[in-house]
Amino acid sequence: MAVVVFGSINLDLILRVPSLPRPGETILGQSLEMQPGGKGANQALAAQRSGRSGVRLVGCVGSDAFAEPALALLAQAGVELGAVRRVPGATGLATIAVAPDGQNQIVVASGANLALAADAVPDAWLDADTVLVLQMETDPGANLAVAARAAGRGARIILNAAPAAAVPPAMLDLVDALVMNEEESLAVAAACGLPAGTPVMAARYLAAGRKVAVIVTMGAAGAIAFQGPSGWLVPTLNLRPESVVDTTGAGDAFVGVLAAAIDGGLSFDAALGAASVGGAVACLRPGAQPSMPQAEEIAAGLPHLAKIEHIDYGVAPEPLPEAAEGD
Repeated sequence: MAVVVFGSINLDLILRVPSLPRPGETILGQSLEMQPGGKGANQALAAQRSGRSGVRLVGCVGSDAFAEPALALLAQAGVELGAVRRVPGATGLATIAVAPDGQNQIVVASGANLALAADAVPDAWLDADTVLVLQMETDPGANLAVAARAAGRGARIILNAAPAAAVPPAMLDLVDALVMNEEESLAVAAACGLPAGTPVMAARYLAAGRKVAVIVTMGAAGAIAFQGPSGWLVPTLNLRPESVVDTTGAGDAFVGVLAAAIDGGLSFDAALGAASVGGAVACLRPGAQPSMPQAEEIAAGLPHLAKIEHIDYGVAPEPLPEAAEGD
């Protein structure tokens, strides 16, 4: 069993600000921190810390001074970095403005991440014992190519559609789980020509007629999931507002813990519960990678998670004709 993460590696520049800037507004930051990040790297670290040893990260860093600090916490945690390539140019860089209530705004310069190619993943790492994790901070064509190889070899595939971008129907037909936040779910469904009035509607139509389980994270409201006619209402930990330090990385914690739980053989319900706790724990510390939860923290939080509610709708919504033609 193994978790393989094919994705981005960044260095994060985190600015603490009194409020998030409006368009055209300049805000004076209160402090600056430099921490490793990138959705792929964050998710690999979350999977490793949550109890799955030997998580493999496939990615690229640049030839600059940011490469080593971007990999520092991954190496310290024992994530396998043998497939991380150093390429000419700049390491991926993210600037993150964080307000006092923990909400954030993020701008990413992709840099070396765009050099990541599908052939960086050996065939031997893509089999029925593999959970492959993808995001949207690398080349979409490379994502699709590695997903097609993985699906053909029996691997289970999780796609985190973040940042929001169009997901080709061919990719939706390959993946086993699609994870998005509310805004991303609306964008992905709309790009597929599907009803997207609400995240629930978007998720149900994205799941209709496909094997994929569509999961939408909703912050303090928890998460919802749909697979065919089945639905799940996933609670989250009841955190006091004053205990929320920074929501940066919460979605990545959810995805990484979900991958580790599936790789560890947990049921879908149990994996969703562990992921929900992991995402909540990540809000209690500043930064992305430093906030990724440890296995003992997830175990301590699970008894405080309300029961996941399973709903059988009896029948999945019919895919729209134009969506079916796009397949």
